[in-house]
Amino acid sequence: MLRFLKRFLLLLLIALPAITYNNQICLADSVEDVDDEGTVETEEAENIVESVAQTETEEEESDERPQPSKSAETQILFTKPVTPTDLPAGQIVNFLVGFSNIGDTDFTLETMEASFRYPMDYSFYIQNFSTIAYTRVVKPKEQASLAYSFIPSEAFSARPFGLVVNLRYSDANGNHYLNSVFNETVNIVELDEGLDGETFFLYILMAAGAVLLLVAGQQFLSTFTKRKSGSKSKKTIEVGTSNPNDVDYDWIPKELLQNLNNAGKKDKHSGKSPKPSKQSPKSNKPTASPKSNKTSPKQRKVKRNAGADD
Repeated sequence: MLRFLKRFLLLLLIALPAITYNNQICLADSVEDVDDEGTVETEEAENIVESVAQTETEEEESDERPQPSKSAETQILFTKPVTPTDLPAGQIVNFLVGFSNIGDTDFTLETMEASFRYPMDYSFYIQNFSTIAYTRVVKPKEQASLAYSFIPSEAFSARPFGLVVNLRYSDANGNHYLNSVFNETVNIVELDEGLDGETFFLYILMAAGAVLLLVAGQQFLSTFTKRKSGSKSKKTIEVGTSNPNDVDYDWIPKELLQNLNNAGKKDKHSGKSPKPSKQSPKSNKPTASPKSNKTSPKQRKVKRNAGADD
């Protein structure tokens, strides 16, 4: 039994390397098959792309682009902005296209379109603008003007683009023509119309300075007016001992003082000084009227004679 087991183990040790080698070979074969399938698929995709590109180029070659007519002349004039090299982003752009018929047949102005192109390759479109239909007939030796406007996107600011303006028209015989009225590189610029942070704070500082100046001027004017009014106001002077009579006239009513002053002025004008009355304040007897003091001459003689007898 032990011998049988030993022989079985030896056989396993001999057979294991052969089994592992066969498995590695199988795995390598499967990986190669997968790689071959992937390469086949990529080659098929490349062939499809090449075939599509060839068909597109063939279609483009088959579509013949109309050419401009020798019997027509076109001009373009930008009205807003005046310089077409710098177009404002997000702002309307206006221009006029003049058409002159120098031939002998009628021309019909059909449509006009504008577009932004990649500046390195004008066949690559960046943005197409609206196509405007005019359907206007221009007779021989006549002229016509067409208006067109568009708005560049704000996302294209600070970038150069190729601007192409095409005018399509036809003649009386049904032939179609196309004139590239404008075909140049333009710059999309951003207008600085808003207020930035620096200018905003500068305006705030200027406003604060103006307010401070107004307040300071108001304070100066108020103090100046107070000083001026104080200098004009009458100052009360204390008499003290300067009054020789040492009499305080403040308790006397003003009307009575005025009457006394008026009476003094009248006496000065008349040249008579007012005489104080001899009547004592204690005497309660009424003073005789001036009429009672008058006596007749007879009475005077009687009084004289009586005095002489005495």
